[in-house]
Amino acid sequence: MILKEVLSVLSKSSPYAVSTERNDSISVHLDEVKDYLYITTDIESDFKQALTSLSQTDKKIIFLCGSSGDGKSEILTKYCNKFSTRANFHLDATHSFKPNDSAIETLDKLFQDFTEGSKPLVVGINIGMLGNYVEEGKHEQVKQSIKYFLNDDMMEDEHIFLNFEKYPKFELQQSGHSSKFAKQLLQRICAVDNNIIRQYYDKELISPNKDKKLCANYELLSIDEVQDVIVDLLFKARLIKDQFLTTRALLDFIFHLLAGPGYLQDNLFIDCDNELVSKIAEFDPANTRSKAIDKFILSYSLKLSDPNFEQYLTDLTAKGIRKGQKPETYLRLFYILRNADFSNNYHLDFKADFHEQLIDKYSTVWHLHTAYEGLPEQRAAIKTFYKETVIAAIHKYNNRNAPQLNKGEFFICERNGYQLAAHIELKADIKSIAGFMEDHVSQFHMFFKIGEETLKMPANINLLNLMQRIVDGYRPNKHDKNTVVILDEIVDKIADVANSSNTLYILKKDQRIKITSDGEDFEVSGL
Repeated sequence: MILKEVLSVLSKSSPYAVSTERNDSISVHLDEVKDYLYITTDIESDFKQALTSLSQTDKKIIFLCGSSGDGKSEILTKYCNKFSTRANFHLDATHSFKPNDSAIETLDKLFQDFTEGSKPLVVGINIGMLGNYVEEGKHEQVKQSIKYFLNDDMMEDEHIFLNFEKYPKFELQQSGHSSKFAKQLLQRICAVDNNIIRQYYDKELISPNKDKKLCANYELLSIDEVQDVIVDLLFKARLIKDQFLTTRALLDFIFHLLAGPGYLQDNLFIDCDNELVSKIAEFDPANTRSKAIDKFILSYSLKLSDPNFEQYLTDLTAKGIRKGQKPETYLRLFYILRNADFSNNYHLDFKADFHEQLIDKYSTVWHLHTAYEGLPEQRAAIKTFYKETVIAAIHKYNNRNAPQLNKGEFFICERNGYQLAAHIELKADIKSIAGFMEDHVSQFHMFFKIGEETLKMPANINLLNLMQRIVDGYRPNKHDKNTVVILDEIVDKIADVANSSNTLYILKKDQRIKITSDGEDFEVSGL
């Protein structure tokens, strides 16, 4: 069996992509590879704990919930074989027992049998199907528990919900971001010792029909720093493109990186039908423009002599990457090797050009909101962020049609050529920030005091990026509509507060009229 066939267990088109209750082995060799690649996740450990704590007469239902491809079938198949005498298993709630029955009708029968029986029940179910059962199902007690679960409320003790979404694939620490599962999987595929896949790789290296490109890709993926760059890109796709990382998608992604049509760096960034690559392709470093990168592209295109690069190419050839690639391929290679030590380290000349500050900024702000402990340096940092980025961006965006307004003055509307504005105090609500718990790395919540009112505003990396660009002078357009809608919400709230302000401004060209009220009388100045 050759290396590509061994790696095929990763592919979404492989019969191993979805686990089923089959008794016959597809391939003894591929079964060994699949078993070697298996990684026990935190949700599996909790599922096993919940399952093993049940007695045969413990009347409880365990729901293993998630999305398609996240690994429910893998866990359920594994434990169904071991615990079938202890509990009844229904591996996929989208399936029915009879051709004419719907999935909802099948669940109705399943829950009825559970009520009349004595054994616990384990159900694998998608989040969408849970919502459907609430709408169409007949078992009221289960429906009520599902409602509580979907609303994050307390549930009955008889129903246990384990949700993949509560076990995020990415962690965001002070030291940086990581994905334990993705990193473990990459390390296991490329491990030097006790690795069944590397044994096939070693055979491939000495084969007369050696797949040179596949071997080069495997060797690149074996570099620890390259693995970290790949995890970094997956995290970017999660934050910026809202791309969820399922087990099946990750396995197929790795197969494409290794066995795709090009070298690993091109397979990583050239758009194709792989769902993760299609998002990561938008971060293609070959589209980066800088003085050093433009100089490299021009020199390479003109075939100008560069002894350092020639030595670098020679060492790449020894690793299986042929000379004469497009400049974009080399730039992508420089990007994935940017933290690694290779050859004469020619690629490090471009490291600064590939440095991205946005994720570092997001990480800092996320931690300010999610780990706020009231320390003086945290309080100062929060105030600086709100003043220089958030409030400055809101002020500029709100007053885009009235740029002459001063700090603290907010545009309300325009009538017959006259602009109406109000003075409003907008600041961070630090007390609310300190009391809010956030459990998603993909977002945090900002809190404002608008006058005496508190406003809670969800924020993600795209909003952070847009606000920073607005502060730098950018004016949003139709391409920003998905993010701008969040700013529009706070602008509407500002308008509501402004309508009851005690100080209003009427402006037209160079004329500026100020109207103040003490609740009984009005004072006008500027006429």
